[in-house]
Amino acid sequence: MGSGVKIRTDYSAAELRRLAKSSKNTNQSRRLLSLAALIEGMSRSDAARVGGMDRQTLRDWVHRFNTAGPDGLLNRWSPGPPSRLSPEQKVELAALVEKGPDRAIDGVVRWRRIDLQKVIKGRFGVDYHERYVGKLLKELGFSHMSARPRHPAQDVEIIEAYKKTSRAR
Repeated sequence: MGSGVKIRTDYSAAELRRLAKSSKNTNQSRRLLSLAALIEGMSRSDAARVGGMDRQTLRDWVHRFNTAGPDGLLNRWSPGPPSRLSPEQKVELAALVEKGPDRAIDGVVRWRRIDLQKVIKGRFGVDYHERYVGKLLKELGFSHMSARPRHPAQDVEIIEAYKKTSRAR
């Protein structure tokens, strides 16, 4: 049976416990406490149990601690895939949304996500899901607002003529 991974010795168990106490990240604190228990001589399975993990996971965190120190015990989130629209295309899309649809060209009186999905596919050749179009709009600084529906053939003068004009009391 092989020996366990050696943990770096430039931090004492007391220092790791102090760092765990001052950390704002609970996961980092758990991991620091498990490493402190290792340094004090606790068995690997018991030290892993202190942090609520198994031995293999503790071993992985020891490797990260050895290479990056206490900051290596923080969760690292992936930024995700790069955007399929360039920044210039996003600016063009934002201007298009801001301007609103042209009924003669676009065939709609207001933008919906499904309409914008078709416009993005036609103009930029990028096929997004309808839900992602909403996320993209949020990223561009737009929020969901729905205007009161108005028929395109409405006559404002007729509407004003039929409004009630009772006297103020």
